[in-house]
Amino acid sequence: MRKRDLAILKDLERFRCMTRDDIINLHFAGLKNPVTCANTVLKRLRRDCHIEVNTDFQPYIYFLSPSPIKKDSAKIPHFLKIVEFYGDLLKHQAPHTFIVEPKYGKGYMEPDIFMIWKRAPFFVEIQRSVYSHKIMSEKLDRYEAYRLSKEWENEPWQPTENKVFPKVILITDTRYNIDSPFVKFIQVQNINQLVAMSIEKPKPVKSSGIQIKIS
Repeated sequence: MRKRDLAILKDLERFRCMTRDDIINLHFAGLKNPVTCANTVLKRLRRDCHIEVNTDFQPYIYFLSPSPIKKDSAKIPHFLKIVEFYGDLLKHQAPHTFIVEPKYGKGYMEPDIFMIWKRAPFFVEIQRSVYSHKIMSEKLDRYEAYRLSKEWENEPWQPTENKVFPKVILITDTRYNIDSPFVKFIQVQNINQLVAMSIEKPKPVKSSGIQIKIS
């Protein structure tokens, strides 16, 4: 199997699903005939039973075979937003680490993404709907519980000294009131807005926490 084939399969495993256009953008950009090349490769991978496809969508949506999710799953639009976010990141700088739906244990947050980007760690929440105050408060509580647990200090990506707790990037069209002495939230509509903010790399915190208020 070719190197590009393996890269496509790896991305389908990571993102759960991708549209044909997503695959073209990530793996065929710069070619003279990217659409034709992508169609040829995807047809071959499908023929060899490496991938599956849902033809009810335009463009088609592809999955690893066997598919980790149902081909009519209600979460498909959400996963596609994660792929879109990843593609937007690449326009600025490729992330060193990009994990979709990492698990941290019962009682802790469930971010859509953990990433190390521009040498800084981030949790990312991509919101496709408006959340109630109750839901946002519960999300904040879970992040704070994890922050206070100090379990994050044992993550393999952490430096030996000067442990850093990731900031939380909220991709949302809705502005929320978030007040936490322990966790920093950054609310933006897209990655371009995030870059425009010129976020500084998180630095070692010598005090007991970070006090922020977003209104």
